Amino acid sequence: MAINTALTTRLRTLTLTGLTATGIAAAAVTLMPANAHAADMAQAPARVAKTASSNHTAGTSGNLDGWIKQALGIMKAKGIPGSYDGLKRNIMRESGGNPAAQNNWDVNAQKGTPSKGLLQVIDPTFNAYHVSGTAHSVTDPVANITAAANYAAHRYGSIDNVNSAY
Repeated sequence: MAINTALTTRLRTLTLTGLTATGIAAAAVTLMPANAHAADMAQAPARVAKTASSNHTAGTSGNLDGWIKQALGIMKAKGIPGSYDGLKRNIMRESGGNPAAQNNWDVNAQKGTPSKGLLQVIDPTFNAYHVSGTAHSVTDPVANITAAANYAAHRYGSIDNVNSAY
């Protein structure tokens, strides 16, 4: 396994960590507000913990495009707003498309509830906004997407309105 780190700056500081194993690349993105956590960033190593299993294909097509499309079907049936582009943009920023991504160093992780999955959802948020008809697992890609979109709909009107950590 090789670890590559790149740092990109926009209005906020974005840390990207890529993990490569057996020819399959995965990346996780963590957004750090420039003012609120600038001190934490200097101390906190950017990393993603590997989970024991990264096979999240049960009940889905097994790829990001398929997971998003399946989630959109469920979201439409449940009246949860969101678009393919809004979901994909947020997924790529939050996890780089890795359903096994886990943040083990931010404030949530320090409190014992690390952010997990494609849209980096903490367990209490997942449990509160879980969408019936999906797996009850925060790292299941479709369940993670629909719960995060449900949360974003309640908080911001739609996942499409989310352009930073939420």
